[in-house]
Amino acid sequence: MTRKYWFSAKPPERGWGWGPPFTWQGWLVFIAFFVLLIGGAIFIMPFGAHYFVAYTFAMAALLVLICARKGEPPGPFPSGKR
Repeated sequence: MTRKYWFSAKPPERGWGWGPPFTWQGWLVFIAFFVLLIGGAIFIMPFGAHYFVAYTFAMAALLVLICARKGEPPGPFPSGKR
């Protein structure tokens, strides 16, 4: 069975990580991330900026976790040599 990836790996010359989504599931995760960030700004920010910063870090970590599990394996970290 072939595994269907939701996110593409970035080319090595563009850094480490994932690029745009391949599938509708990937686009759904990507759009939900931004909608939840905007919702957090509206509903969490009034309680204090530090809560929103913590929320943003948690959302970003969740997005990276989803990309790591459902995306193409990224290449090695760039060495910095050009």
